[in-house]
Amino acid sequence: MGKSIGIDLGTANTLVYVKGKGIVLREPSVVAVEARSRRVVAVGNEAKLMLGKTPGSITAMRPLKDGVIAEFDVTAAMLHHFFNRVAGNTLFSRPRVIICIPYGVTEVEKRAVQDVTLEAGAQSVALIEEPIAAAIGAGLKVANAQGSMIVDIGGGTTEVAVMSLGGIVLSTSLRSAGDELDEAIIAYMKRKHNILIGEMTAEMLKKNIGSVYPQSDRGNMVIRGRNLLNGLPATISVTSAEIREAMSEEISHIIDCIRTTLENTPPELASDIYDNGIMLAGGGALLSGLDMLISRVTGIRTTIAKSPLDCVAVGIGHVIESVGDMSGIVTFRSR
Repeated sequence: MGKSIGIDLGTANTLVYVKGKGIVLREPSVVAVEARSRRVVAVGNEAKLMLGKTPGSITAMRPLKDGVIAEFDVTAAMLHHFFNRVAGNTLFSRPRVIICIPYGVTEVEKRAVQDVTLEAGAQSVALIEEPIAAAIGAGLKVANAQGSMIVDIGGGTTEVAVMSLGGIVLSTSLRSAGDELDEAIIAYMKRKHNILIGEMTAEMLKKNIGSVYPQSDRGNMVIRGRNLLNGLPATISVTSAEIREAMSEEISHIIDCIRTTLENTPPELASDIYDNGIMLAGGGALLSGLDMLISRVTGIRTTIAKSPLDCVAVGIGHVIESVGDMSGIVTFRSR
């Protein structure tokens, strides 16, 4: 009955892993709906192009905020759309789903993720904590009796976790991640240059010239926005150093979170982490110089996962592929 699929339901992007096929879908977690009827107009890439450009009758939104569901119906419609694309739209094609959740979410938030997945058409649903999935996907040996540390910087949350023997010993979840970095860039442009830019432009700046360490600066970039003094369109050249300054406060929150987690780690596991190093995953791992900055602050070797954006989905995939009934790691719930 049905397929087994894994879903990395992220604030910024949703990835779908199908058993035997690997990652088959990568789309932004964005939905465009009609303002009155709430009818879905577009999902994923198509909807993301509409962000900040819609007329009054259509709203383009991200239905997840800080890693948890903010818009239940819209999230269900988005997942239903993705299920149809990867599993077909018949009663017999209803998938068994493993879906990730941030560590430390409340029971109510866990229940909401289960309910929304079943509402979208899943046959049954199981939850897996994001740091465990990311660590498995990054190739860490989480089942061994030795400590390993992962820092997963996504769109809505940063997860810092210490793992041993297949479980999380210690974890800190911080609601400061990619989206907050974008907001910090927008605020900086307003404050420093009196220019208003949109989310998409801020994200482009972060990806193209964003840097958190002076030695890894990446030149400059010309952007367009609205001049707040005269209301007219304006063009400006922005340097990597300015983006580093704009993001510095949010980056310091993430660094503090890593340090706090290390300070609270049991000594035996701390020595393992010193030997094995820290692994970076998630879109935030791609920020230029972040690994060097963490290494300098903590004194521990820091490496970036081979494909940081895919770590969680690949980790869920390993669970689907390797465990026959999956009862050992995850528990399924039906309607």
